[in-house]
Amino acid sequence: MPEFVQIHKNNDAALRAELAAGLLAEPPRAAPKFFYDALGSRLFDAITELAEYYPTRTEAAIFAAHGAAMAQRVPPHAVLVDLGAGNCAKAARLFPVLRPGGYVAVDISVDYLRDAMGELQQRHRHVPMLGLGMDFSARLALPPAAADWLERHDLAAAPRCVFYPGSSIGNFDPGESLVLLRQAHALCAAGGAGGGILIGVDRVKDKAVLEPAYDDALGVTAAFNRNLLLNVNALLGSDFAPARWRHVAFYDEAASRIEMHLASDGAQTVRWPGGERRFADGERLHTEDSHKWTPEAFEALLREAGFGPATHWTDGRGWFSVFWAPA
Repeated sequence: MPEFVQIHKNNDAALRAELAAGLLAEPPRAAPKFFYDALGSRLFDAITELAEYYPTRTEAAIFAAHGAAMAQRVPPHAVLVDLGAGNCAKAARLFPVLRPGGYVAVDISVDYLRDAMGELQQRHRHVPMLGLGMDFSARLALPPAAADWLERHDLAAAPRCVFYPGSSIGNFDPGESLVLLRQAHALCAAGGAGGGILIGVDRVKDKAVLEPAYDDALGVTAAFNRNLLLNVNALLGSDFAPARWRHVAFYDEAASRIEMHLASDGAQTVRWPGGERRFADGERLHTEDSHKWTPEAFEALLREAGFGPATHWTDGRGWFSVFWAPA
């Protein structure tokens, strides 16, 4: 069975301090990582099934069409480090072509990860697996327990492939993305020769395509956004009432990003132990950005982070790209 290491705890004082600081900021904000409690993870899975939400199925089609070509660049028997692994489905589909020697699944919601990895281990009994309950948005580095696991499974000198699908890199602004990619490069460079990053990136396109993907007709994305408030209540001890918040999503063309917010329905005060925030009618809590990239700009970002010349694959409409860049 897979091994699991919980790096952060849901009652961690640092998480509470981060949430309180965000709520008191101008404008108020909560990081996208707080979407992903167990219910939030399941709601996101539902979003990926929506007609409006093109990224998941477009990326899946790219992997299906070009997986063999990707396998020519990813070294066989590499340690696959899956960032934001969720239900592990994307990595699982690539196991037959990438043939990893080990699998490290990283996600902030370790309870959700546990069930998914158990099923994956049953299908690939020969592949050592480790689940890390970790907030890699703060810092991406393998903890000492992972180093011990690599040693025990004779994987310390194996190449490392950081796998970051789903265009989640877009949740970081360009400066934050560079920091994360530099950390990913260091993680790869610490392994054997031939490692690198395999990453999904959503591309700049018309707002008529982008906006419905984040504001669907059934309201699933709205529920996903409001569920963040329940998770904040659980973590911070606050008293958000989700029914009093409206989902707002729009594309900022100048910044090449989707923004998601929750708008207060009427004036209200939200309280938590040691603090409170008064929200005016219509005032917004910023919950997510999703930056969109041109291939040229993202290739330049990978080079700046230390990676070598990138290869990328796309779909017929040029909506999405998957990049491989060697470390």
